[in-house]
Amino acid sequence: MNAFNPIDRPAGHPLVSLEILDGSIALLTLCDTDRRNALRIELSLDLEAAVNEAMTANIDVLILTATPPVFCSGGDLDDLVTPRASLSDIARGSEALANAPIPTIAVVEGAVIGAGINLPLACDVILCTPDASFDPRLLDLGVHPGGGQLRALALRIGRQGAAALSLLGDRLTGVEAAEVGLAWRCLPAADIGERALSLARRAASRPQEAMRRAKQTLDETVNVDRESAVEIELEQQQWSIEQPWIPERVAVLREKLAHRRSD
Repeated sequence: MNAFNPIDRPAGHPLVSLEILDGSIALLTLCDTDRRNALRIELSLDLEAAVNEAMTANIDVLILTATPPVFCSGGDLDDLVTPRASLSDIARGSEALANAPIPTIAVVEGAVIGAGINLPLACDVILCTPDASFDPRLLDLGVHPGGGQLRALALRIGRQGAAALSLLGDRLTGVEAAEVGLAWRCLPAADIGERALSLARRAASRPQEAMRRAKQTLDETVNVDRESAVEIELEQQQWSIEQPWIPERVAVLREKLAHRRSD
């Protein structure tokens, strides 16, 4: 196994900006535009640091964006020929996203290429614009997909879709990605930011612990049988209805329903 020199990074995470919105939403933006947001070790480490800082701030939802025109151009070609870090270290950014215990939203504008697709795939929900494109193309170079990319694609668009993109070299526009389920919605660039914030604010308005448990249950039950899923959900649902926020939230809902009936 190769031994690599340590990667020195300046304080903070200069290649990934972090903004806290409404006190509870983290907006992370890839901003290494000189390198088309290439998934180099530096970007990955900065993304990991930004996610960790956001979690330390006790945020409820995370949104991942990128400075245009390219969301992520994939791995650095120079690093492919002369590696400066292990593959597992280069995946640290996407792993930090995937392991975040809160809802995560990727907002994809422009191209996302090769290993860069792992970044939006690490998020719970992908929104994209019509000019977005999803193009794995790793096998053009003879590089086997990594970071769980094949599994993540298959979970979203089925085995055939994963094979079409990864094995056959097909690519999807933003509109096509939404049509096949790789993205949740395809929206105009002028609207996508506000839609992402709207979804994030709705999620942030809910009890944080309930949201975290629901996301954990979703992940745990994806590949289990129905009986096991019912058992897991029953335990968590029972916990939820015993929480102190239930009476207050029921009262608020009843008041809203009363106003609707009186209108």
